[in-house]
Amino acid sequence: MTNANDVCVHGGAVVTVDDAFTLHDPGWIYAVDGEIVEVAAGVPPAARLSAATVIDATGMAVMPGMVNAHTHLFQTLFRGLGDDKSLLDWLRDCIWPAAAGMTAAEGEAAVELGLVENLRTGATSVLDHHYIHADPDIGEGACHAADRVGLRYLMARGWADRNYEPRLTESGHTAAHRATVLAEHWHGHDGGRIRIENGPLIPWGCSEDAMAVTAAAQTWGEGMHTHCAETAAEVQMCLDEHGLRHVPWLDRLGLLGPGTQLAHSVWLDDDELELIATRGATVVHCPVSNMYLASGIARVAEMRARGINVALASDGPGSNNRQDLFEAMKVAVLLQKVSTLDPVVLQPEHVLHMACRGGARAMGLASTVGSLEPGRRADFVVVDLRSVFIAPVHRVPSALVFNAAPGDVRHVGVDGRLVLRDGIVTTVDERAVLARAHDAARAMFGRASIPVRW
Repeated sequence: MTNANDVCVHGGAVVTVDDAFTLHDPGWIYAVDGEIVEVAAGVPPAARLSAATVIDATGMAVMPGMVNAHTHLFQTLFRGLGDDKSLLDWLRDCIWPAAAGMTAAEGEAAVELGLVENLRTGATSVLDHHYIHADPDIGEGACHAADRVGLRYLMARGWADRNYEPRLTESGHTAAHRATVLAEHWHGHDGGRIRIENGPLIPWGCSEDAMAVTAAAQTWGEGMHTHCAETAAEVQMCLDEHGLRHVPWLDRLGLLGPGTQLAHSVWLDDDELELIATRGATVVHCPVSNMYLASGIARVAEMRARGINVALASDGPGSNNRQDLFEAMKVAVLLQKVSTLDPVVLQPEHVLHMACRGGARAMGLASTVGSLEPGRRADFVVVDLRSVFIAPVHRVPSALVFNAAPGDVRHVGVDGRLVLRDGIVTTVDERAVLARAHDAARAMFGRASIPVRW
C-alpha cells in the first residue's frame, strides 16, 4: 500500500554525514511523514520505488540539507554597498541610513528573497540574526515569509540599546517584550519549523542590564545568538569598557553555554577558546564575509582540535553579496590551508560536517537534522554531478566542497516535502518574489536618498 506522504530518493551517491561519514554509492533513502526510515546501499526494493514521491538521483549526490547558521536576511536588498569598507564604516555608511527606514513589507520581501536564495544553495535551515525593527511589525513579516518558503527558520531577534544608530536601538525591556510577543505568535509554528531566540547584536551595542533583562524574558527556551570578536577594534572596545574580552564578558554575565552561538569569533585568544570548549558553546564561522570586510581569519582548525562545535554560515548578503554555502565550504578549507601552511588541516568531510551537523547543533537540532539516518527528519539536497565543472568525480565529498555550486542543486526536501524540484521552487512564485524585492529596494533607498542602479 502506498503512503501518500512517503518519498524515495535512489540511484545517487548518498553522503550520510553520520558519525562514520558513510558513503553509499549508489544508495537510497526512504522517508515517511517527513522522517527518514531507511538509508541503504544498492537498489531499493520494488515497494520503495512505489512511493508517492520518487526521485531518480542517478549521477547525483544526495546529502543532508545544509544549515546557514548566521545571516541577516534583510540585507538581501543591500548587496554590493560595502565593497571598499571595514565593518564599522560599512555599518555607518551603508546599513544604517536605509535600514533605519525599512518597513515591515520591505523587510518581508527581503527575507523571502533571501530564503529562496538559501534553498537554492542547498540550505534547508537558516538562522537569521534579524536586528532591524524600525517598524515593530517587521519580525512578523519575516516569519510570514519563512512560513511561505518552507525552510526551517530560527530568528535570533537582534537588538542593541546603545552605541548604535538611534532609530534602530531598543531598550532591553522593549526588546524583551517584542521578542516575547513574536515568540507567542510564531515559536514552534508548523511542528517547530519556525522558532525564535534572543539575539543581542554586538557586545559594544548591548548594556549589561539589557542583556540580563532580555535573557530573563526568554521563558520559552532556545539559545542566544550574538556577534563575537569579529574585528580587533571591537575586542579593544570591550577591553576598554569592561576590562574583559568578549567571551569572558559573556561568561561573567552567565550567558555562555551550550545554547550560545558566537558568530565570527575571529579575534579569540587561547583562554577564550578553552572557555568556549568548556562551556560547550558554538562558533559560527563566516569565512567569505570575514574576507570581504578584511576582518581576519578565524582559528577554525584549532577550535575543532579543542572539541568546539563549529558551524558554517554565509553572513548577510550585505557583507558577502551572496548566500552560497558551497562557496563558504570551499573558502573555509582554503583559508585554513593558507593560514596554517598545512595542506591537510581541514578536509572536505570536516567542512561538510560543519555545514550540516555543526549547523544543526547550533540551531538546537542536533538530533533532528544534519545527517541522513533513520529517525532524522527528511531534510535532504540532491546535487547533480554531471557537469563540466565537476566531472569526472573521484571523491564525492571533494566534488561537493570544491566543485559544486548552487546551479547544480536539483532537488531540496524539508520534512520530506520538495521545496525545490527539478530546479524549480515549488512553494512560492520565484519571479514574483524577485519583483517584490526590487520594488522594496527602490522604495527604501529612494526614501534614504541613496542612489542605486537597478
